[in-house]
Amino acid sequence: RPPRADRCSLCPSARQLLAMINNEGVNVDLYIPRKCSATNRLIGAKDRASVQLNIGHVDVNGVYTGECTTYAFSGFVRGQGETDGSLDRLWAKETAAASAAGKLI
Repeated sequence: RPPRADRCSLCPSARQLLAMINNEGVNVDLYIPRKCSATNRLIGAKDRASVQLNIGHVDVNGVYTGECTTYAFSGFVRGQGETDGSLDRLWAKETAAASAAGKLI
């Protein structure tokens, strides 16, 4: 088993190979696991029922600003029928935090 990148005492170039980070410091892993927005569980690579939603932000005129908020839901949450309620709860929390900061979403 190869040593973990965060605990190994290898030279920086070997650590760079284990962590899949290029010379500019950008993560270039082929698979980066996601976390469920509702339960904070990791969403596995084989979870075919999981979804990721990107909700676009609009200005006061209803024009898309180019920003978005991303939510990921695991197949477990979708199977329980809790995705809609979780999305409502998370979006309400997001808009409350934005309005407290004086920002329009």
